[in-house]
Parts: sequence; C-alpha cells; structure tokens
Amino acid sequence: MSIYIGNLSYEATQENLTQVFAEYGAVKRVQLPTDRETGRLRGFAFVEMGTEAEESAAIEALDGAEWMGRDLRVNKAKPREERGSSGGGGWGGQGGSSRRY
Repeated sequence: MSIYIGNLSYEATQENLTQVFAEYGAVKRVQLPTDRETGRLRGFAFVEMGTEAEESAAIEALDGAEWMGRDLRVNKAKPREERGSSGGGGWGGQGGSSRRY
C-alpha cells in the first residue's frame, strides 16, 4: 500500500518528504515522479510506510495541511491501471465535434 500526495511543491525533495512522514511512522520509500522531457517534478509523490495504521495516521494528519506554501491532498494511492497496447487513445465517437480540449 502507498500514499498519494498531490498538489506538492516543485521544491519538495525525498529527504524533506521523508522527514514529514516519519512523524507518523517508518517510511519505507518515497517516489517523486519527474517529467521525462524536462526532468521537472510533476507535483505529486508516493510514500510507502511500514504499516496501514501509520499510513492512515499520516493521511488523517496531512490531508489538507499547508506545506511549502501549498495545501496538500493526501490519500491512499489507487492501483495503477494497466495501459493497453491498442493505441486507441480513448477518444471514441466520430468526427471532431465530440472532442474536448
């Protein structure tokens, strides 16, 4: 199980996220995804903690909390969806009128 942290400052580091979450238990892993092209942080992270109880305590305490000038969104991470190899893009329908940009 892991925790999703959204609306994260682009200045956040693995070290300072570890410090914040360590107040609620053992931090096993911190992932800060970056953009492939720019290398810039994407504004969210995942944290894995030692137990579900520790994760629940961190979520309860940090969801909506202000950190580094931003109001965090903290919740249980959803399982990653499998990406099909169909390449369809999911647009469906016919013509360009139903597409939203």
